[in-house]
Amino acid sequence: MADRQTPHGVTPERRNTARTSLKPPGPKLGRPPRASFLAAVVALIAGAWGRPALAADPAADGRWVSSWHASATPGGTFNSQDCPSDVGLSGQTVRNIVRLSTGGSAVRVRISNAGGSEPLKVGAASIAASAGGAATVAGSSKPLRFAGQASIVIAAGGEAVSDPVAMNVQALQTLAVNIHLPAKTGPATQHYFAAQDSFLAAGNQTGNGADKQFTRKISCWMFLSGVDVKAPPNVVGTLIALGDSITDGYLSTKNTNQRYPDFLAQRLASRKGQTLSVVNAGIIGNELLTVRPQLQFGYPVPARLARDVLTQPGARAVILLAGINDIGDRSAKAADLIPVYQQIIQAARAAGLKIYGGTLVPFAGSTGTYKGDYGTAKGEQERQKLNTWIRTSGAFDGVIDFDKALRDPADPSRLLPAYDADKLHPNDAGYQAMANAVNLDAIIGDVVKAASP
Repeated sequence: MADRQTPHGVTPERRNTARTSLKPPGPKLGRPPRASFLAAVVALIAGAWGRPALAADPAADGRWVSSWHASATPGGTFNSQDCPSDVGLSGQTVRNIVRLSTGGSAVRVRISNAGGSEPLKVGAASIAASAGGAATVAGSSKPLRFAGQASIVIAAGGEAVSDPVAMNVQALQTLAVNIHLPAKTGPATQHYFAAQDSFLAAGNQTGNGADKQFTRKISCWMFLSGVDVKAPPNVVGTLIALGDSITDGYLSTKNTNQRYPDFLAQRLASRKGQTLSVVNAGIIGNELLTVRPQLQFGYPVPARLARDVLTQPGARAVILLAGINDIGDRSAKAADLIPVYQQIIQAARAAGLKIYGGTLVPFAGSTGTYKGDYGTAKGEQERQKLNTWIRTSGAFDGVIDFDKALRDPADPSRLLPAYDADKLHPNDAGYQAMANAVNLDAIIGDVVKAASP
């Protein structure tokens, strides 16, 4: 059982958090037509299962694992200047800046058209070591190929995996992934809340020496869904953090990798012996039950489970932390959310994954910002019911008590002030406390035991 660890190494001082221009949505939101939703779900799942079978490929010299991931959503934005995913790109190159969780001897990149309704033409792509900002390490850029070709057309709803590139990369290393889009893309597949600056340039700037061309800063990742690494044998698989904005790291300090999965990556990278890579499958505003009109909030967890979790390279375990937006935004009942949890657990186990339930964090006081039943007495009642089920049902392989790690002992319905960014989301110190609450020894032990003959 992966119950919890006492948080350690966390300063009690409240840290400054960088806020984006994101405006909290109101509580009254419509639902798109059912036919559109079903078509989107079919496209997502079809695209996911169209990926090569990468999850179970151990070898004596290591295995492919997902070292960085961003859950793909359709193009939508609150600010087109910061993130032009609503209009897309044309004759431009996007330089996505990403940090790996684990290192290895080779890399491959996943380019996504999951949110697109038309085929996507990729003219060229490359990968390089980042030197900070839009700069890259001189001479480190390597072209990416797709079945030996420099360009590829990706089907609507689909994804392309590049050929492997020999490249020695380190755990916690930052890379720049360049994707040239020669023609109009239409609304761009993206990950809206990146908490990381990426960059745009005119023309094809995928080669060496193009750093100065990347003059436009953007706040989202575009068209890039993953970077896989051929990891050494001690990396026994991939751990996926699945959830909403609290997993996505909303209100963490920008460009500093302070999301809770980032702190997990630091802990895992410092381990001796067997370890895991870890990737972030959180999406701001995401829910278990509902497709929200803001496209950047993505499809509900069950609709994206195959793509974001079950077929992730090296997938061995998942931490599920979801439902607080259903309660806050939709006044959902715990009794309606529990069957969704049970179906997710069943799907994870059928794919051979261990699954751990995270309790929902305190949110009293957040209704003034987010409206609805965020932090109300009614919302708190449902949060407590759901947390009780997570802790006591025995449905999960283990429980991670994020609630206990973050709550104020003087008022358990609220976040501890030292961990509080806005009454709903943790600050940097709170995200570190979440990571410290994860019993990595237990999870790695479970994964290794499950893989044993």
